[in-house]
Amino acid sequence: MVSRDWTMDEQDRLIAAAVERDEPRLRSFIRKRVLDIGDAEDVLQDVFYELTESYRMMKPVEQVTAWLYRVARNRITDLFRRKKTESLSEPAGDEDGARALEESLPSPDAGPDAIFARNVLLEVLDEALTELPAEQREVFVAHELLGRSFKEIADEMGVGVNTLLSRKRYAVLHLRERLQEMKDDFGVE
Repeated sequence: MVSRDWTMDEQDRLIAAAVERDEPRLRSFIRKRVLDIGDAEDVLQDVFYELTESYRMMKPVEQVTAWLYRVARNRITDLFRRKKTESLSEPAGDEDGARALEESLPSPDAGPDAIFARNVLLEVLDEALTELPAEQREVFVAHELLGRSFKEIADEMGVGVNTLLSRKRYAVLHLRERLQEMKDDFGVE
């Protein structure tokens, strides 16, 4: 944070410049992670509201673009936590021994080391999501994180429910594989 006192006009110019410069890329960044347009716009508005509040509280941001993306990631995470569905705790597939994705993560109640490992694994999960083909990622995020039904997603995407089920299954298998690799690296049981 910069310790300089800014006049209201200077604050307004700095905020307007940040919005003009960063808004299109930031909107795109958010839309790739939040499928619902309304939720994505809410996140974008929250980010710029926080920027404005920061300046109004006389705590101007030094590296505005990096700060905006960090706040956007935090708001997206908050959104997913609010909309998290119980389906993360269900096995993804009918095969014997199928484990729930949630079971692949260390318990948040198991102490500081487990919390750290869980957070790292969640970052790996986020990275693994970006590796998925767009169709698989969209289905996984819409169903698992946004809690939308397969029927809703099928109607929106114009594909059959069975196709969506297949895409989600492949997405979950990939995500589990990545989590297992990371858990093996950490030596987490």
